[in-house]
Amino acid sequence: MIGYRTLAVPGPTNMPFAIRQAMDVALEDHRAPDFPEFVKPLLSDLKAVFRMTSGRVFMFPGSGTAGWEAAIGNCLSPRDMVLTSSFGQFSGLWVEMCRRFNLDVKNFDMDWGEGVPLDLYRRRLEADKHHRIKAVLACHNETATGVTSDIAGIRQILDDLDHPALLFVDGVSSIGAIDFRMDEWGVDVAVSGSQKGFMLPTGLCIMGVSDKAMEACARSDHPSCYLDFTDMATANDQGYFPYTPAATLMRGLRASVDMLMEEGLDNVFARHARLADGVRAAVGAWGLRNCARRPELHSDTVTAVVVDPGTNANDIIGAAYNHYGVSLGGGLGKVAGKVFRIGHLGWLNEAMVIQALGGAELALRHCGVNFEAGSGVGAAIERFTEARLDLPLAAE
Repeated sequence: MIGYRTLAVPGPTNMPFAIRQAMDVALEDHRAPDFPEFVKPLLSDLKAVFRMTSGRVFMFPGSGTAGWEAAIGNCLSPRDMVLTSSFGQFSGLWVEMCRRFNLDVKNFDMDWGEGVPLDLYRRRLEADKHHRIKAVLACHNETATGVTSDIAGIRQILDDLDHPALLFVDGVSSIGAIDFRMDEWGVDVAVSGSQKGFMLPTGLCIMGVSDKAMEACARSDHPSCYLDFTDMATANDQGYFPYTPAATLMRGLRASVDMLMEEGLDNVFARHARLADGVRAAVGAWGLRNCARRPELHSDTVTAVVVDPGTNANDIIGAAYNHYGVSLGGGLGKVAGKVFRIGHLGWLNEAMVIQALGGAELALRHCGVNFEAGSGVGAAIERFTEARLDLPLAAE
């Protein structure tokens, strides 16, 4: 293929050259006496990304799925009751993992396109007079459907009811891109991955763990070894790891955190909101709709676009990739063939989004979807130029 491919999936995301350069180093001795001089500041600075001051940040070699397992295996015991909700591929897989760990799962199976059902969570927690529910699980940003849920609302419910359950949050496609406040929202375990908001290759599971969650580890009857919080904490206190760490990825993570801090997290979140607004405007101009049911659920990192009946979204994805060099995300599970996904997170600006939208338009027209050529791109440009007029000069 002539020219560069356009990566418009919701992870892995585009990798900045500065991060690639930071990882282009000779392999190093992870037991060297000066290694802690690199590790300790990195762990400390990661707390700022999670917006936490207490607790710990851990880095495990693995993906976000390893983080789900670590949360369950370290903090809970077999037959513990957990409150969950499934409304997409990834929230559903976490629920399935809980069942495999022999937990007593009380799950609300929602329509795909919905989010965490706060009213149902409140009702179930209110009825739990003896506090049998040990953890509440929530997917902050369901990547399969482009739905963002209200984590602060869950914390408010727990506080209103004075319920002691732990709060576990999947922030894989939100942390580093969408506003996330671990301390303020009282999150006990937050799971993220290197390949999304952190702009790295896949391979690091990055977790925030509260002091309350660390205390729960002592009560857990689940065996834990590779993903053990206590072992990791003991080694991290010395600036090391209980086994060989992914040091090359960590060098890239150092550059990633520096980039996020230089831009400023509030500016990072505002940029993602601005880009997402343009994508949503394009979808409307095409005469299509967002998989997320209501505007308050719309994700600022990924939009799942529902195609009309009679159209196979996989044909659009195939045309985009094979004919126009654009990678769009596919529909997963219940929405396979019904949606295509546009990722708009990470190292991304307006022109890059316009490029992805242009490729999507070419693929839609290629597959016979009827709309005015350029309408989606034009709608996005209108939103982007309006938003740029409102930006202070310091943000340029």
